[in-house]
Amino acid sequence: MFIIKHKKFFFILSGVLTLLALLPLAVFYPWNFGIEFTGGTILEAGFPDGRPDAETLKARLATLEWHGVVAQATGEDGYIVRTKSLSEPERQELMRVISDDGKVAVSERRFNSIGPTIGSELRSKALWAILTVILAIVLYIAFAFRHVSHPISSWVYGLVAIVALIHDVVVPTGVYIALGHFFIDVQIDVLFVTAILTILGFSVHDTIVVFDRTRENLKLRTWKEFNVTVGHSIEQTVVRSINTSFTVLLVILALYFVGGETTKNFALTLAIGIVAGTYSSIFLASPLLVAIEEWQRKREGGRSQRK
Repeated sequence: MFIIKHKKFFFILSGVLTLLALLPLAVFYPWNFGIEFTGGTILEAGFPDGRPDAETLKARLATLEWHGVVAQATGEDGYIVRTKSLSEPERQELMRVISDDGKVAVSERRFNSIGPTIGSELRSKALWAILTVILAIVLYIAFAFRHVSHPISSWVYGLVAIVALIHDVVVPTGVYIALGHFFIDVQIDVLFVTAILTILGFSVHDTIVVFDRTRENLKLRTWKEFNVTVGHSIEQTVVRSINTSFTVLLVILALYFVGGETTKNFALTLAIGIVAGTYSSIFLASPLLVAIEEWQRKREGGRSQRK
């Protein structure tokens, strides 16, 4: 019952976290989209005599003064460089800079270009994928909770879950953009969208576990008051939610620290999203159900008094 009794505090905390996450989204716009969404070039370069460290290569690439150039280590002796669409002279200039004017042996293993039209289509499809997942979640929860329409409608469970999901998307995205601006090289690419979709699935799963326990307790009518029922439902599931999230987080952190460079940002986004999703399912979604039920009860009481 502690969480329900102090729900206003957690609502304020959630609002502050969301606003802090929205701040970098607004301040650092336009965001650094990957070439999958904007069009550009991917070059995979191998260094048979040993690749330079990341800072050295980034310093070389900085001399080109091209916006949005990102280099990521791959394999034992290679780098993947993502940059704007290049003409043939620009490609040769890029190879010259990477090889430090021919002082370092470099082999071109892959060179692919993505047109801006394809990038725009991929960006549109990614947005529609996220919106479709959110709509499907609302419909599913409303259907699953159709037999529990008192004291709040089954649709409310779905809408509350969406509020929690918005929180779980905004927070990792804002942190990701902020970290990318100040500390690390990040791009909003296909891996980032994949991480967001994964977070949506994990978060709604965790939220439904708590909602489902609330539904069972409402059917059993163990407690008459709705807020008491929700409070005890949270207490019955909170340990399970935290343990599940913690074990998943351990795997993600292992992927971040031990995995390859190309999956680091993916793992980082997932880790932030898992923490945000666990918080929202326990401290935001269920207390919001209670707040809506209390608001409905007060409104109905006001109508009765006017009559």
